[in-house]
This record gives sequence, structure tokens and C-alpha cells, in this order.
Amino acid sequence: MPTQTIENYLKALYHLHQKNEEISLSDLGKEVTVSKPTANGMVKRLKTKGWIEYEKYKPLRLTDKGLKLASIIIRKHRLSEMFLTHIMHFGWEEVHDIAEDLEHIHSEKFFDRMDELLGFPSTDPHGSPIPDKDGNFVKPDYKRLSQITVGKKVSLKALKSSSTDFLLFLNKKELPLGTKITVNQKEDFDKSIVVSYDKKKNVVLSESVCNRLLVEES
Repeated sequence: MPTQTIENYLKALYHLHQKNEEISLSDLGKEVTVSKPTANGMVKRLKTKGWIEYEKYKPLRLTDKGLKLASIIIRKHRLSEMFLTHIMHFGWEEVHDIAEDLEHIHSEKFFDRMDELLGFPSTDPHGSPIPDKDGNFVKPDYKRLSQITVGKKVSLKALKSSSTDFLLFLNKKELPLGTKITVNQKEDFDKSIVVSYDKKKNVVLSESVCNRLLVEES
């Protein structure tokens, strides 16, 4: 079975793969916060396992085998986050680090039972899709709140970023997933957006915040 370190590399490759199927060694090193030579050593190990394709001085790619394994690690992480929020009632800002430990449990039955207890969810607490047991998932076609025109009503479905600081910010704003938002006004100067939701009127959200809020038009 893959070691915890190898699984962390595969997970990092998965996230980079979502942006570009051709992945540079430098980007991988940054993603796992190691030096380029250290990343290069691990890449050679991953290649021998058939999980990546790599030639010196060229971008690397996840193979189908590597992508499936990486997707399963992501599945375990996101199921764990759902279990921690929905069954154990942790806040969505608290679950990432705990899920980082749980994702390395090598027991298919454990996660199958977790999935069943949760009612087979399709997304995690931050709205990210949960891959199925074969590593497949449906990527939703959401828009950023910053792309929505004035007067439109939308539902908050997912987050582009789930950093702890951002989640705590959303807690203060009382903006959980599922919130119905109306776009009232856009400021030309700083691209901030004035919105209303629930009983809150004319709340100003910065462009940076609106770029991280993924929504679906009602």
C-alpha cells in the first residue's frame, strides 16, 4: 500500500491535475512544500509504480492508474470532512486537519460505512464533489459570484477556497452553503458587490471574496 508521504504527493498531483494535466516539477514542489530535488526523487518512485508519466525536463502527467488512486484519497478526505461536520458536529473550519489524518486509513469497509451513514453525499462541507469508489465524479458548472449581473438571485453552492481564515470570515458573515443571495449593486471602482441574503440588506463583499464564492442561478 502507498505510504502516507506517497499519498500526500498523489493528492497534490490530483489538485494540480484539475488545473492542468501537464504538471511541472516546480509546481509539485510548491504544492507539497519541498525542494525541487526532493520532489524529483519522489517523482522517480511514482513513475516506477506506474502512477505518473515523466521524462527529464518535461512536464509530468498522472496515469489513469495514478489518477484513480489519487481520486480515492480525495474521496476518503472529503467523506471524512462530511462525517466530522454532519455526524460529529465540527465546524466546517475545523475539519481539514483531522481529515488529513483519517484519509490515510487503509480500510475500504470503514469508508463504505461512513458513506452509508452519511446517505451517500455527492459533495463535501465546502461544496467540492466527492469521487465515487471508482474515482469518478461530476464536476458542477458553477459561476463565481463576481460574474453574476445586478438583479440576479443565486444560491451559494461551493467555495473556490476553503482556508480556515476564509471559512471563519464566512461564519462571521453568516454565509453557509445554500444561502440565497441577491446581487443589488456592483462598484466600478473596486469591483466590490453589494448583496442581500436572509434578513441582511446591502452587505458589501470584496472582489476577492466574490471570486471565491461559487454560485448557481436560482
